[in-house]
Amino acid sequence: MLLPLRLFLGITMVYAGLLKFFDPAYLDATSPNGVHSQMVAAASASPIGPLVSFTAQHAALFGLSIAFGELVVGLGILLGLWTRLAAVGGFLLSLSFFLTVSWGTSPYFFGPDIVFMFAFTPLIIGGDGGVLSLFVVIGRATRRGMRLAMPAPTHESSQITAEVERRTVLRSAVVAAAIAGGAVVVGGVGRLIAGSSSAAASGSAGSALAGGTQALPSPAASAAVIEQTQATPAGKPKGGVKIAQAANVSVGGMKAFTHPKTGEPAFLLQPKKGTFLAYSGVCTHQGCTVGYDQAQAQFACPCHGARFDASTGYVVRGPARKPLTRFDVVESNGNVYLV
Repeated sequence: MLLPLRLFLGITMVYAGLLKFFDPAYLDATSPNGVHSQMVAAASASPIGPLVSFTAQHAALFGLSIAFGELVVGLGILLGLWTRLAAVGGFLLSLSFFLTVSWGTSPYFFGPDIVFMFAFTPLIIGGDGGVLSLFVVIGRATRRGMRLAMPAPTHESSQITAEVERRTVLRSAVVAAAIAGGAVVVGGVGRLIAGSSSAAASGSAGSALAGGTQALPSPAASAAVIEQTQATPAGKPKGGVKIAQAANVSVGGMKAFTHPKTGEPAFLLQPKKGTFLAYSGVCTHQGCTVGYDQAQAQFACPCHGARFDASTGYVVRGPARKPLTRFDVVESNGNVYLV
């Protein structure tokens, strides 16, 4: 009964750990999808903010520990090796993610980490059930090595049973240490490959960071984007569709509208008088509708916590990697048109 859950959680944790090891942006302190940026962004809203701020000061160490922990937890659950202990590790990792990156998700059930927390509890209670379990295999090999009956007879003495368990635990510890060592080697190879990819990508000026992460714009670049919208035609632009009256959008404010062609939610902003910007309201991560945080001048996704700069649409906090879609708009005779 627990096998499907073991397969899902084991494969997912292994994949999550490998993804971090091989991601060039993961340890990049300048990337919005890097572990440092994620920690800094989460610290302000997290109930364990001071602890998160401390880990952010040592982001590389804690980031690698998280990736290694995910990989080892996943392997332990998949192989049936110290399954309960691995499940406890998975629960604690999910709890830490829930208290940081998922804490601001509303409603709470949109956040995946609370679901993973509770998904580990059956394995903490029931272990692997002896199905496809490396621990069971080691136990059987131990009995064979001791020339004991298979399976264990009901009348076997407690001393023999205790000795079998002791040897099984020691042998399984050796196997676990070997697997952990292999995970370290795989992680090291991943970081070497990620470092090579990052170095190759850094030579492309103005491009996105390696791994698909959008680089943050400079203030000059942001100003250039805004300046592009200031040209105002004398009359209604050809093919333009009116989306708002300029007077209804306050300076520094926002007005929501529906894109007339796609039907998707969108936002119209006036960052400074006479300048208008429009963006799609669809998060580029998994398609949730973002909201506008006027105090931060950012768009925030309620599902997984992604944030986008309102002056450019660029990602300032993952897990999104692509900027919001920007629409061309012009203001003419007191009206704002989508062109």
